[in-house]
Amino acid sequence: MAYFLFRRTIGFIFTLFTVSVVVFAVMNVLPGDPALTILGLEASDDAIDALRKKLGLNEPILKRYFYWIINALIGDFGQSHSCGVPVSGLISERLSMTVALAVSGMVLTIIIALTLGIGAAANHRKFGDWGVMFFSQLGIAIPAFWLSILLVILFAVKLRWLPPGGFPGWDDPIIAVKSLILPTVALALVQSAVLARVTRSSALEVMRLDYIRTAKASGFSRRRILWRHVLPNALVPIVTIVGMQFAAVVTGTIVIENVFYLPGLGRLIFQSIANRDLPTVYALVMLFAVIVVTAN
Repeated sequence: MAYFLFRRTIGFIFTLFTVSVVVFAVMNVLPGDPALTILGLEASDDAIDALRKKLGLNEPILKRYFYWIINALIGDFGQSHSCGVPVSGLISERLSMTVALAVSGMVLTIIIALTLGIGAAANHRKFGDWGVMFFSQLGIAIPAFWLSILLVILFAVKLRWLPPGGFPGWDDPIIAVKSLILPTVALALVQSAVLARVTRSSALEVMRLDYIRTAKASGFSRRRILWRHVLPNALVPIVTIVGMQFAAVVTGTIVIENVFYLPGLGRLIFQSIANRDLPTVYALVMLFAVIVVTAN
């Protein structure tokens, strides 16, 4: 066990180091000058050079990477170029939005997937099973942003049941929850498609075992057999996939938050890339990398 944990820790550190090198190199190779983005196209060359010196952009890339990684290890991610405030403060302000969306999306994903997967296994090779398989195939094929747009058109524009986007804050919990319904559904429908197939396959394997046939012969109800005997013994592969899908849900918030205009980390990283806000991009990419690697 000790060797296993040591090997996993080394792999964790190496993966994060690789991610840090790649994101730092890519953001410095991409076209666009952060100083020019901040000052605008009409800024003079002297002003641009002065700002580049202030931001440390005129230093060699290896030196900048070394100082950045050392400061990041002690929790100092620097100042945001576009906002002029500490990056850690920006992240803490928007973290609750992303956490709320990711957790609600993951909970709804599990509920939908377990219900459909167990239902499909119970109706193997029947209409219900075919319907679930069609839904899962459709969910895998449909992009999250396109599904989000369809939900907005139907429930916000046509029916006017829910707001199309934005987030008013937590001062009014009812309005806040309504603002999260469509993003949560869009996030969960795509992710639950994969988990439903895994649940179905795992449940079918358990239902072929001898003790399930014994339970049926003993006269136990179908509901009791499915939820008391089949599901608990089918959870091992399901829990494994749930761990990996949580990472997919967190990274999926990047697309969902931008479609629904939610003030979370996903929208922040999109804006930071557009504004060439390098310190914010570095910190957010590393944060998402930590979540993904830890979940896996």
